[in-house]
Amino acid sequence: MNSHPSDDLFGAPAAVAAPQTGLLKNLNPEQYAAVTAPAEPALILAGAGSGKTRVLTTRIAWLLQTGQVSPGGVMAVTFTNKAAKEMITRLTTMLPVNVRGMWIGTFHGLCNRFLRAHWKLAGLPQGFQILDASDTVSAIKRVIKAMKLDEERYVPKQVSWFIAGAKEDGQRPGDIEAWDEQTKTQVAIYQAYEDQCAREGVVDFAELMLRSYELLRDNLALRQHYQQRFRHILVDEFQDTNKLQYAWLKMFAPPGNAGGSGQSVLAVGDDDQSIYAFRGARVGNMADFEREYRVRNVIKLEQNYRSFGNILDAANELISRNSKRLGKTLRTEAGPGEPVRVYEQASDFAEAQWLIEEAQALHRGGIARAEIAVLYRSNAQSRVIESALFNAGIPYRVYGGLRFFERKEVKDALAYLRLIENPHDDTSFLRVVNFPARGIGARTIELLQDAARSSGRSLYQSVGAVAGAAGAKLAGFANLVDSTRNLTQGLNLRKIIEEVLETSGLNEFYRNDKDGAERLENLGELINAAEAFVTQEGFGRDAVALPVDELSPGTLSDGRAEGLPAAVAQAAVTPDAETGEIISPLAAFLTHAALEAGDNQAQAGQDAIQLMTVHSAKGLEFDAVFITGLEEGLFPHENSLSDSDGLEEERRLMYVAITRARQRLYLSFCQTRMLHGQTRYNIKSRFFDELPESALKWLTPKNQGFGSGYAKEYQDAWSRGSGLKSMVGAGNRPAWNSNPQKAAWVEPPVPAAMVKKVDDEHGGLRVGKGVFHTKFGEGVLVTLEGKGQDARAQVNFGRHGLKWLALSVAKLTPID
Repeated sequence: MNSHPSDDLFGAPAAVAAPQTGLLKNLNPEQYAAVTAPAEPALILAGAGSGKTRVLTTRIAWLLQTGQVSPGGVMAVTFTNKAAKEMITRLTTMLPVNVRGMWIGTFHGLCNRFLRAHWKLAGLPQGFQILDASDTVSAIKRVIKAMKLDEERYVPKQVSWFIAGAKEDGQRPGDIEAWDEQTKTQVAIYQAYEDQCAREGVVDFAELMLRSYELLRDNLALRQHYQQRFRHILVDEFQDTNKLQYAWLKMFAPPGNAGGSGQSVLAVGDDDQSIYAFRGARVGNMADFEREYRVRNVIKLEQNYRSFGNILDAANELISRNSKRLGKTLRTEAGPGEPVRVYEQASDFAEAQWLIEEAQALHRGGIARAEIAVLYRSNAQSRVIESALFNAGIPYRVYGGLRFFERKEVKDALAYLRLIENPHDDTSFLRVVNFPARGIGARTIELLQDAARSSGRSLYQSVGAVAGAAGAKLAGFANLVDSTRNLTQGLNLRKIIEEVLETSGLNEFYRNDKDGAERLENLGELINAAEAFVTQEGFGRDAVALPVDELSPGTLSDGRAEGLPAAVAQAAVTPDAETGEIISPLAAFLTHAALEAGDNQAQAGQDAIQLMTVHSAKGLEFDAVFITGLEEGLFPHENSLSDSDGLEEERRLMYVAITRARQRLYLSFCQTRMLHGQTRYNIKSRFFDELPESALKWLTPKNQGFGSGYAKEYQDAWSRGSGLKSMVGAGNRPAWNSNPQKAAWVEPPVPAAMVKKVDDEHGGLRVGKGVFHTKFGEGVLVTLEGKGQDARAQVNFGRHGLKWLALSVAKLTPID
């Protein structure tokens, strides 16, 4: 690929060749221009893999070495403690100067330092303490209790988000306009919480930023002191700053003063990698900075030292579709490298199996497992991949999160399931007896444990030994376990889990939780795990899952449980291959979950495949990267399809994913995926139509495109549907749903010509009769349900298995 200097905006001079001496040795022209920029506001657009950290540290070292500033005159702001430590370490090796006293740190770290120095002016005790997230929730809970408010209506965790959000917007209780009773009460809690923190001499994380900003805003002498002290301010990851952080920065370097007074503000970031809008980050801060500070010097770091050309071509072409960007194009001198490989599979299980086989081949070819990353948009997607890795005995590590069966919400759901199977499981009892909260406190648990120890019985059996209101609450929980046990008698495993998630209150709790959407996805994926397990283990999808203790007595010699209808009993149980013990699908699944949770976890330092969400992957790089689940509604995510800003953020997220790869990049999608125990037919992600064909290598026939069989017919109907308008531009790109409120995979409008004209409601189809399908061949019709366009059929196609098909789209021909 051709190398060319970056074009600076506002008539700024182009970068010149860097001298090959001292600190500036081996810098490319753009890096040299950034390091040696004059003392005025400058914006550095640092592309992925362009040496941003090197530029920042070299800039500081160059300023110190050339005597333009003393160590005390520099402030560098990073977004993580890790980045701050790395910067300090590099500077220590570059200069014979003690840089430990320099103001290098995160926003919160520097605010803490600032308030420690000016605790009196800030109205704080000298030894003020900082509350972490859990401490903050506990403190708010005490306030709510003191105000005698209902915790179910004013949930402490949700109130903490309300307070943190107000602080990040620079609002104190008196600044908030409350129009309804709920908000008025939350404001009152906010005020009482502030009073309590003042009495106790503590601050939370949001308070560190807001208190520092207010002190600088309201104290002219202090503000002028720091403006004169810090002649050079550098801010990393500027695209991730929020409203308050940007306002805080302007207290140290006002836009009107910076530059003219010789004060330099260097904002370094990449608007194409702004992926934290859900945390309050404002990608628009970069454009605002350029305008408000009248930046003359916009320098683009476009030389990439990480990836080969085909990977960068894919990233460049994709991100060029975003309209709200400052603009840059990554390039490399490493050559095109391997093409980006694209693979389509029939199902998510097949996708995971292919992924493992390809990863193993890469490992045999010399790539360490730790240099192979599997990325996914949603945490719930990891479950199928983890299961495949577990079955293959391949070590893996979930980066930035927990493995599927170790996630809190999943463990809580499994605890309820274990109590249904065995109410005497004290560990599970203690885990969920007060979750979701039902007013059972630590003292009540102590009384119950004392009673259980003295009698030698389980906690469940000892509930009746606790008297009074505490005993009544415990009895209510025991009754919940019993009633759920009764409700799930005779249900298959999927329906048992669905019932438990509702009756336990877990679903309701996470529906009302600000960050509960992902946890709900994981609970839905638990249903998928159960569905997959019973199928793989031969129970049958509709096997009735009854507790093992009700099946063991009187078990018949042919494996049927006495007292049950033969058909039900045959479906309900299966003998263990080694012991012959008759176990239910529920008991078997709980055992499977325990084994998978406790095995195959990579040990510290062990070579293991890396699994992570795309969000977690930011800032990392790997020799080989797999981006999985590239389907409409999944990536881009369904929640982003309602507005253009959301779609642009999803595109930035895909850009981040692509640019993690150094040598090999794989993109995969599948025709069907399990969601909440149901099969979903997929349309491939629109991102495939935004990638350069010259950089791609299709490992499966491209004419499969949006899948084949039903998935292709589905897409054809979608594309031809009346009233649909293109949301991705002109040309031959597919049309997308013009209703932004509809999820991408919701049944599309079907043209009238496609609706079957039949003599009866199912077009002459009858259960038990043969049918022919153009993809799956001959099959036997098992189930018919619904009417008109909602009619669907379940067909057994032999080697293709059971398929649910929409009769308004699938072309089923009766066979006489």
